[in-house]
Amino acid sequence: MDPELRSESISSEFKANKQRETWQRTIILSFQSLGVVYGRLSTAPLYVFGSIKPDEVETEKEIYELFSFIFWTLTIIPLLKYAFIVLKADDDGEGGTFSLYSLLCRHAKVGLIPSDKSASEIIHHDGGSPKIKVQSRARRAIEKHKSSHYLLLFLALLGCCMIIGDGVLTPSISVLSATSNVGRSIAKFSDRLISSEKTRDRVDEVVDKLPVPMACAILIGLFTLQHYGTQRIGFVFAPIVILWLIFISSVGLYNIVQNHKILNAVSPTYVIRFIKNVHFKSWKLLGSIVLCIAGSEAMFADLGHFSKRSIKVTFVCLIYPALVLCYAGQAAFISKKFGTSDDIFHISESVPSKYLHHAFAVLSVFASAVGSQATITASFSIINQCQALGCFPRVKVVHTSEEIHGQVYIPDVNWLFMLMCLGITVGFHHISPIGKAAGLAIILGMLVTTCLMSLIIALYWEKSLFLSACFLLFFGSIEMIYLSACMLNFPKGAWSIAIMLFLFFTIMLAWHYGTLKKYQFDIENKVSVEWLTDLSPGLGISRVSGIGFIYTDIVSGIPAFFTHFITNLPAFHQVLIFVSFKPLPVPYVPHGQRYLVGRVGPKEYKIYRCIVLYGYCDRIRDTDDFEDHIISSIGEFIAMEEQHHEALTSLDGKMMVLGRSMGDGNALIPLTTSSNLSMNITTLEDGKRLPSPRSDDPESSSSSLRRKKVRFMLPPPDSPKMSASVREELQDLVDARESGTAYLLGKSHLSIRNGSNFLKQFLVLTYIFLDKNCREPPVALNIPHAALLEVGMVYTI
Repeated sequence: MDPELRSESISSEFKANKQRETWQRTIILSFQSLGVVYGRLSTAPLYVFGSIKPDEVETEKEIYELFSFIFWTLTIIPLLKYAFIVLKADDDGEGGTFSLYSLLCRHAKVGLIPSDKSASEIIHHDGGSPKIKVQSRARRAIEKHKSSHYLLLFLALLGCCMIIGDGVLTPSISVLSATSNVGRSIAKFSDRLISSEKTRDRVDEVVDKLPVPMACAILIGLFTLQHYGTQRIGFVFAPIVILWLIFISSVGLYNIVQNHKILNAVSPTYVIRFIKNVHFKSWKLLGSIVLCIAGSEAMFADLGHFSKRSIKVTFVCLIYPALVLCYAGQAAFISKKFGTSDDIFHISESVPSKYLHHAFAVLSVFASAVGSQATITASFSIINQCQALGCFPRVKVVHTSEEIHGQVYIPDVNWLFMLMCLGITVGFHHISPIGKAAGLAIILGMLVTTCLMSLIIALYWEKSLFLSACFLLFFGSIEMIYLSACMLNFPKGAWSIAIMLFLFFTIMLAWHYGTLKKYQFDIENKVSVEWLTDLSPGLGISRVSGIGFIYTDIVSGIPAFFTHFITNLPAFHQVLIFVSFKPLPVPYVPHGQRYLVGRVGPKEYKIYRCIVLYGYCDRIRDTDDFEDHIISSIGEFIAMEEQHHEALTSLDGKMMVLGRSMGDGNALIPLTTSSNLSMNITTLEDGKRLPSPRSDDPESSSSSLRRKKVRFMLPPPDSPKMSASVREELQDLVDARESGTAYLLGKSHLSIRNGSNFLKQFLVLTYIFLDKNCREPPVALNIPHAALLEVGMVYTI
């Protein structure tokens, strides 16, 4: 089959599998989503009214007005905006802020991430991205002005930082509010058993200090469970959420029956009355009310873990009605008991029976742990996307599911989040200031989504600018109301999210800036292919047996670090392969479109280039057979080079899209064996040496690495359509592989150019610090250390 037709068929099959979903699968995913996506929304009643101080509410009527705000906010933001509009803007099943940004990068050409032009051409050629139909005035304006590109990147990073910040604050406020309920339950129980007033006072003192250490213990346990993965956690946590929803909706229904007048507050006239009679003190209350939609962003950010239909069905049929009943019941209870006690704003007080009160305290602890899971999972997904697109330092990403690639766990980030959560819990030791910070993080993240979605409507969906403006004004105005209220609470705890925003935004911006500047330095200092092919004989360069993999960021020419290596050690291997990883603003690149293979220089030099394309959710760098796929793809390239007339033209020559599974082609036949790969040293004619792993040295088994080795062989001699020259080149490739493989990486050492301004110096120094402390190497391909050679280069930025 023609490789182009095969690429298109693989791409079509890939998308069809993503879209195919039975109702049985929907029910299973809906069940799992309860324990992952909706844990935060479901447990928000623990602290929405609870974060309001009694002296902040002056009259009983304000309770009705606040409930009206809750009802309409739940209806407009999670239900209308996210469930029915934003979920439609998925990027091949992936959601989150960066998925919106990636759609804009492909459809409006606003990306600032370095990518290869020929790679983009392949995406358009094979149908991976729809072609732009109309060059509208808005698209031309955005593409023309570079400042708009930076603004969109700023919005994307801001939205990611808010989701990450919310992932730190949510476990603290959820667990602390639940343990406070436990403390009040213990205090009431002790009051009934202990008659001595002094003893009760001492018990009350102990109980007042109990929530913080209890919350810290629960948080440690919660973050310890993360390595089990989303699927297992979802199955374990989902029954807890179901019990929690049944409990709070039943209690809410009971309180509604006791005070059915609260149902009148469903009318929007109560919202209008609140706004008409608003004053500074009451307006700040909206900073607590906005917490009722805490977790709505997870519906979109966690989309890659589940499916659109499962998330929408779960919210419409279960989450939304249960939350409305719960908040209505709380408001009914508070309005009925208004002025009788300072504790009536806590949800535990609305539970009618003292025995149910104790059961509620225990259930709330488990539910709070579930509520924290949603934002932690969303944070992992966002960081994985940022890292793949060069906006976050290299961290180890563990894919916890073979079926759903979006389910990831990041150990380093997990433990960092745990330490930050513990610090916030101990530092604030009360839910009110944490709630103020969480409210600001939530509403800022939603505003970013609204801004990016308005552009998606105009540039990706190609709707009218009027419709895009209506979306922005309608949802943006509501969110701006809540933002203004949250800003009023800045001195009372919301300042903490500003500190986290500065921390995470600096990390992302510095890493993006350093990555971009390094790429530009490599482009400016690369040398032409002719330098290696035409001038190398005059330099006295020797060719040694084996294959040399040269990993570089540039996709044309010879990288500066390799010329530096050749100048100091004039020798390279019999076969050279320049390998470049190029991230694309798509979630997945199908295997049939993954490798872009071409030749560097004349045939007799046996130098090849392989550009590996991947999306921000692909997992290619942690596989053991990555090298085998590259060699197999080069074998296909050699066999098909003469007959392939539709190859793309690059600066080095023609390149082909290849990505067949090993054994599917007609060039090289893989043979899998298990062997000990022991490391040896190849000696040059002039006495210099290059590292090379060999498989025929039984003497060094003590230092060998046990791994699966794939050997290649040629098709039978009577194989049709294979010329003698092609067979000879393929045999040279197989012989070189058998002789051994060496890996050359550029080791960058950054220095700041004299005269640079303070901001540039700060960003570069931050990048240097992050690069030195990354836990993950630049190329995580399980490379044997004895076969790895790092070439140092000084980058002056």
